[in-house]
Parts: sequence; C-alpha cells; structure tokens
Amino acid sequence: MTERLFSPRNIFILSAALMLILASIACASGSSSAPAPAAPVSTQPVVALTSQPTQIAAAPAIPETRRLTLEFPPKMRAGVESDIVRLTLEVDDLGNITPTAEINGNVIVGETVQVPDLYETHNVTAEARLDLAGMEVQPPDSIFEPMSRGQSVTFLWSVRPQEVGKYRGTAWLHLVFRNKSTGEESRIALSAQTVEIEAVDFFGLSVNVARTSGVIGSVVGGVVGFPFIEDILKFLFKRRKQK
Repeated sequence: MTERLFSPRNIFILSAALMLILASIACASGSSSAPAPAAPVSTQPVVALTSQPTQIAAAPAIPETRRLTLEFPPKMRAGVESDIVRLTLEVDDLGNITPTAEINGNVIVGETVQVPDLYETHNVTAEARLDLAGMEVQPPDSIFEPMSRGQSVTFLWSVRPQEVGKYRGTAWLHLVFRNKSTGEESRIALSAQTVEIEAVDFFGLSVNVARTSGVIGSVVGGVVGFPFIEDILKFLFKRRKQK
C-alpha cells in the first residue's frame, strides 16, 4: 500500500500540483501590490473663492488751500455816503497770508483757510452774509456763489450809516456741499471775521467830538439868546469908549 502511494507516478502528480499552487499564490500577490495609476494633473490656475468682495479704501481728498481777504472802510460820513465791503476767496498754493493793513483808506484783513477738495463728487457753493446792526446793508440776505477748483469767488456789500457812531459786525462765510449722486446736502462754517466801521458827521467829527461840539454850541446859543444881552454889550462898549 505504501509502495503504491509513493510510486514515481504519484510523486510527479503531487509535485506538479504543488508547483501550480505556488504559481497561483505568486500571481495573486503581484497583482495586489501593483501601484494604482496616478491621477491626471490639472493645468488650470487655482482660483480662491470668497464670500465677500474685497473692499478698497479710497484715498482722502487733499484740501485746497485758499486765501480769504476782507476789505472795508474804517470810517464813513453818516447819512451822506455809502461804501463797499468786499470778501474774496482765492486760491493760494503757497499759503500766503495777507496781514491786517490799511490800503487806500481801507482796512484789509487776510487769513488762510482749507477747503475740502470734493469738486468731483459734489457741487460746492460758497454762502456769505454781512451782519452789521444799525447800518443799511445791501444785499441784506445771504449771497451764494458756485465754486470750482482753482477759481476765485468775490462777495460785495454796499453799506451806509444813517447816524454818527461806531458799528461792529461780522462777515460770515459757509460752504455748502451737495452730493451729485444722492442730492444729500451738508454745510460747514469756514470763517467769521469782524468788521468795525466808525460813522462821523458831515465835517468828519467823531461821535465824541460831535457831542462836545453840540454842548458848546448850546451854551453859546443860550448866552446869545439871553434877554437884554445886546443892551448889556452896548453899555459896556460905550463905557469903555468914554474912558
């Protein structure tokens, strides 16, 4: 029985079966360890998506430097003459200031102001008003002048005092900005300058001198109008002549 089991024929069959089993195992392990093919690489640029748009801050507008000059007469004759008060807003890139001075009898006061440069997005208007209580001022209400970059604006008032005295007031200047897109309007005060004018009488006398002259005139008039003053003067003159 043992001789039949280990016969050459059976040994050959067992050897062949063993070789087939080993070959099957080798094929299975080789197929399982083979690397997977690489995924294709995209050549398109990568774009990062964001939920909010990027906000870019606008650069602040550089203010426009301007020179503001106020000119007015320091003295006028009451009731007989009128004069001009002038307010000028002009571009001054060098920032020069006109000092307080008197030219041709008029006082000139200057200062440098900064105007927001919003001409591209807003309609800019200059608003000026002269408040001078007790004196006739024309025009009495505010004056409006449109402004543009690099262009000067001028305001004029005619003033006339009716009585002798000292008048003190203010020349106001405001800027009005109206948004071209929305129509929204804003207003800022740019300057408030003092105006002082003394009104004198026809002979050029100030209020104090006129009052003093009036008192003296009243005394002289009273003496001249005193009863019998003419007789008294004649008596004294005759007596002196006899001596």
